[in-house]
Amino acid sequence: MKKMMSLLCAALCAATSLVACTPKPVSAQPVAEEFIEDFQSRNSDGLAALVDEPDAATAAIDSTFSGLQAEGVDIQLHDVNQQESIATAKYTMNWELPRDRTLSYDTEMTLTKKGSQWQVRWLPSLIHPSLGAHQALQLRSIPAERASVVSSDGVELMAPGLSYRVVVDKEGIADVRPLAAKVSGIIDKEHAADDSVSQVDAGDLAKNLEDTDGSYSVGVYNEKQIEPMRAELEAIPGVRVNEEPALITKEAGLAPDILSRVRSIVSDDTEGAAGWSVAVVNDNGAALSDVEYHKPAPAPAVRIGLDYNVQRAAQEAVDLRPESEAMLVAIRPSTGEILAVAQTAAADKKGDIALQGQYPPGSVFKIITASAGIKDQGLNSASIVPCPGTMNIYGRTVTNYNGFSLGSVPLSEAFAQSCNTTFADISTKLDKGQLRDIGKEFGFGIDFDIPGLTTITGAIPEGETPLERTEAGYGQGADLASPFGMALVSATVAAGKTPLPTLIAGHETKASDQAPAPDPQVLDNVRTMMRQVVVAGTAAGMKAGGTIYGKTGEAEFNGGSHAWFTGYRDDDIAFATLVPSGGGSTVSVNITDSFLQKLDAYRAAPAGAAVPVPAEG
Repeated sequence: MKKMMSLLCAALCAATSLVACTPKPVSAQPVAEEFIEDFQSRNSDGLAALVDEPDAATAAIDSTFSGLQAEGVDIQLHDVNQQESIATAKYTMNWELPRDRTLSYDTEMTLTKKGSQWQVRWLPSLIHPSLGAHQALQLRSIPAERASVVSSDGVELMAPGLSYRVVVDKEGIADVRPLAAKVSGIIDKEHAADDSVSQVDAGDLAKNLEDTDGSYSVGVYNEKQIEPMRAELEAIPGVRVNEEPALITKEAGLAPDILSRVRSIVSDDTEGAAGWSVAVVNDNGAALSDVEYHKPAPAPAVRIGLDYNVQRAAQEAVDLRPESEAMLVAIRPSTGEILAVAQTAAADKKGDIALQGQYPPGSVFKIITASAGIKDQGLNSASIVPCPGTMNIYGRTVTNYNGFSLGSVPLSEAFAQSCNTTFADISTKLDKGQLRDIGKEFGFGIDFDIPGLTTITGAIPEGETPLERTEAGYGQGADLASPFGMALVSATVAAGKTPLPTLIAGHETKASDQAPAPDPQVLDNVRTMMRQVVVAGTAAGMKAGGTIYGKTGEAEFNGGSHAWFTGYRDDDIAFATLVPSGGGSTVSVNITDSFLQKLDAYRAAPAGAAVPVPAEG
């Protein structure tokens, strides 16, 4: 009995010892965690020790970081499903990409047991489930379609396209002078056929090339300009033509200077927001599929104040006097949008004189003088005022045109017939500074910072002496104005307040000063008088349709006079026309009349139809 008990005890002890000595299975999780940590930190040595194909794995991981331009990756391990000799680890990849973009997805790795150790099996899918052999992920930008620039009446003025830059690469060129001569000769030959192609001086080009290291940009041309000379230029060793995205003007000759400035300002506005994708690519970089796609967001069209028909009509009207420095500015009173700026080629030679030129305004300034008389002297359009042929005011003899005399007449009659004596008398009786303050109520004398344009409205003297006030009253003496400034005055009469002039939507204009709007009663009287000018005054006989309000002016200077006409029409167009040294105001009235007739014809014609130019006069 004792022997049996001893055997039983020995057997139980042996069994207990056997169970206690059986080892537990080695967990695959620490290896999965270590792999993930080394992946995140891009520890190639650590990865090589964990993967069965270390060279392929580290190359693929490096290629992925590079292809994604990744700034980092965060990997979250979820669970490890383990059997005797194989395990599967599931995890989420969170890639940090440039510009705060992210790429997230779930994938898994397989681990196999080699002896007593676990090892990660190399498969491309452990980077992304869609990856196969010899494939990688690549971040790609998807450009947004560029926006157009459209006029305020909805016509596309500039569209996305290409410009062509002529570039000289100096490397390997011992003497740049022969090259400069060839390039200059080709470009100058094209200039002879198309004067929009700027000439290039061979000597200047040679000097610039000598002073430049690397590459030098000769010039930028549009498709029509580059086509005839591209082959010749590219045949010269060291010369190449680069294609570059650009806003291309749809119609040559339509406000080219203004559109050039607009192009430089709105270039970024037209680009939109690029989209992006993550593509699976092969060894050659060819995309096989997208694993992530975010479509681009095109920018909306950029709207500018220029009105296509108004600009065309204005340009054709001033070109009726090609020998003169004729110019015309049109503004939309309700919004302040600058609808047109037109100058003849002769005027262009002096710069943006329609916007900045300072000329004595003559009788168009009587709009402001009349407003001062109504506001500060109790006058109205029916008030009886003197209009003698001449008037001696503090020793200054003021004379009407050809010395005409009306006697005592209503203010509207004196305004319509442009009596210098009447308005010199009104202005002389004003206090110092009153005329200048009234001018500011019409935007005159205020500086406007308009993106895309540089403008000067004009200047009115303080009126320290009676003589200064006398001459200022009829637009002589120290009074100065630009067509832009007078168009703004007329726009104020039409709108009831000075509109803030603008060119490019979304680009704010800043004014140097703020002034109250003119008194509505003042404006009612001024409108009555400006209408009388066109119905029975110095601008009578205009043929254009619509209800037109205006004021003529002839500003005298030693040796001649400037011809002015400013006003507005009831279809929301204010204008000012000036012909320096043009003589009587009839020439400016006729140009304006042709402008409005031409505009009406354009608006009435089917799109693309030819419209005859109304004859001047």
